[in-house]
Amino acid sequence: MAKGTHKDALKLVREQLAEIFDESGQSVYIYLDETNKVCNERFATLLGYGSAAEWAAVKEGFAEVFVSPRDRQVLVSAYQNAMSSLVGSTVSIRWRKKKGGEVGTTTILVPLVFQGHRMALHFISPA
Repeated sequence: MAKGTHKDALKLVREQLAEIFDESGQSVYIYLDETNKVCNERFATLLGYGSAAEWAAVKEGFAEVFVSPRDRQVLVSAYQNAMSSLVGSTVSIRWRKKKGGEVGTTTILVPLVFQGHRMALHFISPA
């Protein structure tokens, strides 16, 4: 059973993974749901956002805003598999940039359970 709110859980996970977020050579983000997500500055920059906070403030549909139409089902399926079966995966994803265009990546999706909240930790490297 989940303890606390999604927002609280995400904040605590981000704090616990601060070294990964701040020092990883890869772009990193955690997705819990449409409104509860956090990324490092490297991922925000990769997609053309001014900051991680600006990226996280986007409330429209995650896949529609951030993922190329060609790759949406790949990412959604990987996420659903991670949440239902706790299985990680590596997928090729083309991310949509804020001002247009796409960037191809290799994305590693890792299921994460924290205080009963299931979320996905992602590591992204340009392809």
